[in-house]
Amino acid sequence: MEVFLIKLAQLILALSILILLHEGGHFFFAKLFGIRVEKFYMFFDWKFSLFKFKPKNSDTEYGIGWIPLGGYCKISGMIDESFDTEQMKRPAQPWEFRTKPTWQRLLVMIGGVLVNFLLALFIYSMILFYWGDTYIPVKDMTLGMKFNQEAKSYGFKDGDILVGTDKRTFKEFSANLYRDISEAKRVDIIRNGKPLSINLPGELNMLNMLKADPAFVRPLMPAVVDSILPGSPAAKIGMKKGDKILAINDSPIDSYNEFIDQLGRRQDLLLTSKTAADSLKARTVVIAFGNDARTDTTAVMLTPDLKLGFTIQSLASLYKPVTREYGFFESFPAGVKYGWSVLASYVDDLKYVFTAEGAKSLGGFGTIGNLFPADWDWYVFWKMTAFLSIILAFMNILPIPALDGGHVLFLLYEMITRRKPSEEFMIRAEYVGFGIVLLLLVVANLNDILRSLGIM
Repeated sequence: MEVFLIKLAQLILALSILILLHEGGHFFFAKLFGIRVEKFYMFFDWKFSLFKFKPKNSDTEYGIGWIPLGGYCKISGMIDESFDTEQMKRPAQPWEFRTKPTWQRLLVMIGGVLVNFLLALFIYSMILFYWGDTYIPVKDMTLGMKFNQEAKSYGFKDGDILVGTDKRTFKEFSANLYRDISEAKRVDIIRNGKPLSINLPGELNMLNMLKADPAFVRPLMPAVVDSILPGSPAAKIGMKKGDKILAINDSPIDSYNEFIDQLGRRQDLLLTSKTAADSLKARTVVIAFGNDARTDTTAVMLTPDLKLGFTIQSLASLYKPVTREYGFFESFPAGVKYGWSVLASYVDDLKYVFTAEGAKSLGGFGTIGNLFPADWDWYVFWKMTAFLSIILAFMNILPIPALDGGHVLFLLYEMITRRKPSEEFMIRAEYVGFGIVLLLLVVANLNDILRSLGIM
C-alpha cells in the first residue's frame, strides 16, 4: 500500500503541474487579447466542485473539480468541452473568443501546447544542469549482452559487446538502443576481442523486440549472489554471498539472465496448475550453486511468486558510470536537443499503435503511475514529468476535435479559405472528438485492468 501511495502521489503532483500550466497557457493568451475567461479549473467539475472561489471584480471562477481526467479553461464565446451552446445563441460580444482576429484565436489555442513543450525543454535543461548526464557506455559493458533466439538467428552470440550501427555509436542501454538496432542494416560488435559486423534487414519491429520473452537483447549479468534475504528459500538452503548459480533441474546456468528465463518457464507451469499438488511441484526446483571451494545441490521450494530470495550486483556496481556535467547556460541547448530527441522517438514509435500488439500496449493511469519509482526520487520524478509534458503537448496538438489540435485545424481552415466553419458543425465535431478521446481513455485503462488480472 505504501508503494501504491508513493506512486499515486507522484502521478497526481506531475499531472497537476502539467494541467495547471497547460491551461495557464490558454489563460495567458486569452487575457493578453482581452478575452473573458469564465472558469479556470484543475480537473473536471461535472455537477459539483471540491473547491471554488471568484476574486472580487474578476470575471473568472477558479476551482478544483472532482474528476481527475484533466482540467479546462472556459473561454467566453468558444465551443469547447463544456458544450455550453446557449452562449452561442446570444449576440457576440467584444470580449468573446469568436469576435477576435483569427491569429489571436490561434495563439490562444496553441498556448497550452506551447507551454507544455517549453516546460519539458526547461525541465530537461535543469536536470542536466543539476544532475548532469550519468550513464554506463554500452561499449564499456565488457561482459557483453545476452540475446534471445531471434537475435541469434541474425548472427548475435551471448557475450557480444555492442558498439554501434551504420548510423551511430551506441550511448547507453535504453529503448534508443533497441530503436537503433531495429532500423540498422549493420551492427558493429566486439566478439572475443575482435571487431565484427552483423548485417540486419533494417526494418525489425522494435515493439516485438522489447515485448519478447526473453527480450531481444539484455546486458549479460553474472549469476553471482550479492545478498540473501532473511528467511528466504535461499537462506534456508545455506546460500551465501559470492555463490554462483550453476544449474536448475540439471539445466546449466551461464548468467542471471538464464536463471530468470528458467524461472519464467516455471511460471508457465504454475499458471496451468489445476491442483495444490501441481502448484507445489511447479514451485519445487533442484538448484546447484557454490564457489571455488564447494558445490551444493539441493531441492528447494520457491516463494509463491517464484522467487529464490537473493539479489545480484547492479549494472552500476559492475561497471563505472560516467557523468557529463553542464554549466547553466550550456544546459539549455543540451536540454533542447535531448527533449527534441525524446519527441522524435515518441512520434516514431506511434506507428506501432496501429498494430494489434501496439493497441494492447496502450496504457492508462495505472501504466503511467507505474513509470514512477517506488521510492520518491526527484531526479526520476522530474524526468517523468518532462516526458509526460512532451506527450501531453503532442497529443493535444493532434487534429482531433475536442483537443487543441482540432481547434487549430479549423482555425487554419478559416485563415486559408476566409470562411469560418458553422457553429452547428463545430458543436457536432466537438461531440465526435470528445467521443474519440473518451474511447481511447476507456481502451487504455481497460488494458491496465486486464493486465492486472493477468488476462493480457
